[in-house]
Parts: sequence; C-alpha cells; structure tokens
Amino acid sequence: MPTVLLTGATSGLGRHVAFELVRAGHRVLAHGRDADRTEGLVEELRAEGEAEGFVADLASLGQVRELAAHVAGAHPELDVLINNAAVGTGPPGSGRELSADGHELRLAVDYLAPVALTRALLPVLRSNAPARVVNVGSAGQEPLDFDDPESTRGYSGLSAYCRAKFALAAYTFVLAEELRGTGVSVNVVHPATHMDTAMVREGGFPPRHTVADGAPGVLALATRDLGTGRYFDGTRPARAHEGTYDPEVRKRLAAVTAQLLAL
Repeated sequence: MPTVLLTGATSGLGRHVAFELVRAGHRVLAHGRDADRTEGLVEELRAEGEAEGFVADLASLGQVRELAAHVAGAHPELDVLINNAAVGTGPPGSGRELSADGHELRLAVDYLAPVALTRALLPVLRSNAPARVVNVGSAGQEPLDFDDPESTRGYSGLSAYCRAKFALAAYTFVLAEELRGTGVSVNVVHPATHMDTAMVREGGFPPRHTVADGAPGVLALATRDLGTGRYFDGTRPARAHEGTYDPEVRKRLAAVTAQLLAL
C-alpha cells in the first residue's frame, strides 16, 4: 500500500486530494496546523481507508523538522510526499508578516518549509524508491530578488507569494537534477487557477475553478511515473517561468536557500 504524506490536508485542495487518495487505496498521512481539525479529518478518512494525522505549524522550521522526524519514525515505508500547504497572498493591502523564525511568512511556508521537509525526508524516500515528491506550485511566478529574498522593500503579498512559487518551481528542478538516478522523482504542478478556497477568497480573487478541477494534476503526479524535473499545468506538461530554467538563477537560489535554512 503506497504511503503518502500530504501537507495542508485539512481544507481546500488538500482535503479533496486526501479523500481521493484514501479511496484509491493509499495510506494517507494527513498534516494540519490545527490539532482538532486534523483529528476530525482523520476520523472521516478512516471511514474510507487508512489514515493518520500529524500536526505542525510550517511557519516554524523547527516544527517542520520535527514533523519529518515523526513521520520517518512512524512510517519508514513512506514513498510519496505532496507539499501542498501554503499561505496565500493575504487580504489586499495587508502588510508584511514574519514566521516563527523571522522569515517573511510566504517565503517561509510556501518555499522554505517544503524544501526543509523534503530534504529531511529524502533518506526515507530514497530507501523506498521509486518514490515521488509533488510540489503544488502556481502559474503565478515572479523572479526572486536575490538582493532582497525576504521582501523587505516595497512589500506586496501578491509579489511575495509569486516569488515563493517561482523559487519552489526552480528548486524543484535543482532537486530533480541532484536526485537523478536515485529513483526519487520531483515535479511541480499548477493545479488550477483561483480555485474556490479560503486562501483565494481572502486574496480578493473571484473563484474560477473548484478544488475538484485542481485535484487531477496533483493525483497524477502522486500516483503515476511522469518523469522528473517537470512542470505541469493541471495534467498537461507545461513551462514554468523562463527564469526557473536559468542555470545561474538555480545556482544562486540553491546558495540563498542553504543560507536561509541555516539561520
């Protein structure tokens, strides 16, 4: 039975994907930030199949690493990681927020957390190859400012979100190259534009798609061998922002990321 760790499972796209995976015969390790909501979800999932809950605030890198340790200890058979949890743009005009570690919040949750979680779980995933990492990205991508990765100047929640998603796409390609030949695939997917979620509504965007529209792309990458180091728009292979393919950008991103994670 494939075992999947799914972050951000208690609402929106994550919740829908969790039920689809359980119904398809996967063991779902459902991550949430709130203990009661996570427990409630797991009870519902167990009516359909195998599930277990894990609670962590991904705005804390310490909790991200604890999550990885708990999952690796309890489920050494883990073979799929779906990095789905994210913080959206925030309400229009909202100010810059910080994570528990003092990083800009969107960079912390939407980028640093999935990178740290993936890196911490790589030994387990490699031992269970063929294994898969699915990064839930966005078509909204804006090149990271390497002189100001924490968005301290002229802050915009939308820009911060798009920069984090650009970084996630580019780092997906960095990691895929690093892991080539190990049997661990790493891909990034834009599930659907402006799905009907609390995150989208908070940002002031009128919903254009349902979470059911966004699920097939995530599920395909989680359950099928579709190569590695690729970007998908839903279920279709596509191109990420051109900057994510620039070797110099990837090199600088890897250096900045290592620096930020070490702080």
